[in-house]
Amino acid sequence: MKVKDILASKGSRVITTHEDSMIVDVMAIFFANKVGSLLVVDKNDKILGLVAPSDVLKAVHQKLDKVPVMKVKEVMVTDLIVATPEDDIAYIQNIMTENRVRHIPVLESGKLVGLVSIGDVVKAQMTEKNVENKYLKDYIEGKYPA
Repeated sequence: MKVKDILASKGSRVITTHEDSMIVDVMAIFFANKVGSLLVVDKNDKILGLVAPSDVLKAVHQKLDKVPVMKVKEVMVTDLIVATPEDDIAYIQNIMTENRVRHIPVLESGKLVGLVSIGDVVKAQMTEKNVENKYLKDYIEGKYPA
């Protein structure tokens, strides 16, 4: 299974925020959209980084008094790992696990086409294994003509 199969199932909608957005506003976006990360873009929609709730929590822990006036660019991750639609999901899962990241932007020819989470990867793998398991059980039970 490939990343493009996940995007075909879940869609390619990606919620973004700007680097100058306030952290308190970003927290509201997380809750309102039930997402675990936001891509950070500039005024020309160029990807600059990614911000996740853990980045906000880290800022709260380190600089509690500054949080009300902090901007996303102060806490976002800028060293992004990206995927392509043709990447195998087992490969993506390994990359996510090794690098301890939960979200990976998907780019095709330098253009954003989606965002994949570790939850999306696990769900796709479970679905694939369940289908395979059902076909094997049906075969063993003789449900297919020989």
